[in-house]
Amino acid sequence: MIGRALLASLLALNLAAAPAAAATVADDECKPKKGTVKIPATEPWAQKRLDIKSAWRLTRGAGVTVAVLDSGFDQHPQVQMSKIVDETHTGYRDCVGHGTAVSGIIGARYVAGVPFHGVAPDARLLMFKQSNKPEGVLANLVNAINDAVDAKPDVINVSVRASDNPSLRAAIQRALDNDIVVVAAAGNITKPDEESEPAYPAAYDGVLAVGAATPDGRRADSSNAATPVGVLGPGTDITAPWPGRSFMRGLQGTSFASPYVAGTAALVRARFPRLNQEQVRRRIIATADGTSGAGTGTGMVNPLLALTAVLPYEDANGPVVAEPPPAALPADAVAKAPPRDETAIGVAMAVGAGALMAMLVAGALVLLVPRGRQRGWRPGRAS
Repeated sequence: MIGRALLASLLALNLAAAPAAAATVADDECKPKKGTVKIPATEPWAQKRLDIKSAWRLTRGAGVTVAVLDSGFDQHPQVQMSKIVDETHTGYRDCVGHGTAVSGIIGARYVAGVPFHGVAPDARLLMFKQSNKPEGVLANLVNAINDAVDAKPDVINVSVRASDNPSLRAAIQRALDNDIVVVAAAGNITKPDEESEPAYPAAYDGVLAVGAATPDGRRADSSNAATPVGVLGPGTDITAPWPGRSFMRGLQGTSFASPYVAGTAALVRARFPRLNQEQVRRRIIATADGTSGAGTGTGMVNPLLALTAVLPYEDANGPVVAEPPPAALPADAVAKAPPRDETAIGVAMAVGAGALMAMLVAGALVLLVPRGRQRGWRPGRAS
């Protein structure tokens, strides 16, 4: 109840510090959409399936920066955006909802009593707005990638698809050369001719391409199998933050699968800071739950295993773990240890002491009784 009350109060805040839009999208395009709720009623299946809170025992992504290339960001009480760069020159506002949802899946903060949270809630988020639509605008996307590289993030998430282009290829290669993990959506099949066309930048070498999965772990029918998928992320019936300081239910597509993997990459980079971008990508692929057919890569991403597995091909059988240890989890995020029972401890000690005394007495009798019988139970002589 406290968490819900806190969130409700945050929802009511007038965030005057938000940057003002110069040439903005019309207000009527930013009206709340149907299907939004103020607070989700239950924990989304994606969080349960990935067991994200167990991964938080090791890290929550502190010290890692994730750049999100998307449709902008709308202020939300659980999502803290450190920087917004507007490549569209239409203002920071996210009237599509896409960028707000993707950002929240990656790094929404934990609030006690609120069922939704991000994968890496302590990661630092940057938004590079490249479109006012869910689709990418090639020139803006290239600029967004290059500007993001200049900001030196650890991870870049691209939840849009484009066609192969030399400028796009060069921008992605520049990101990889700067040791940035690039995670991209494999694309959705909306027309028959898209079934044989890979999505870019997901299809470029070195990019961690993400397909969409259903709750049972299989590839969603709309997830593009022509793209060389590395792993799957939850991509059907997704709940995520939404413009209007609310949440949207029922989201679908590889756009929303990709940030689950980008968040996992942030956790891995926080846990193992000496791994380079290629090693992080290989670790996430190697520790997924297992392939389930074409377009599934190595299966559903597994954050906990990505943080704990010992991989035989890594130097010294494992990477160096970050120091100092991560902060403790929120009190209600994991099961509490049972309280110390002083009475039970006292009883156990008394019983143990009694048992030890009985053993000593029995040992003494074993030695003394035969000697007493030999003497006819007469006392021995004093020496």
